[in-house]
Amino acid sequence: MNPLLERISIDPNVCFGKPCIKGTRIWVSLLLDFMASGMTVEEILMEYPQLEADDILAAIAYGAEMSRERYVSIASEIAA
Repeated sequence: MNPLLERISIDPNVCFGKPCIKGTRIWVSLLLDFMASGMTVEEILMEYPQLEADDILAAIAYGAEMSRERYVSIASEIAA
């Protein structure tokens, strides 16, 4: 598994269980949409200073795995 995927979180109690960058409520799909519309990594980082470049790469890696129709196992962050 790509180690970048450790930056992705899926928690049914956060953002309706959509994949997000860990520790944020920023959806992976939002980052992919931004890049698809032509935003650069630098522009995204300026808009979302809490992110790091590796978070954007993690979103791309997650999208790549999903496009291969692979199930990506990501630990849930349900509080005990």
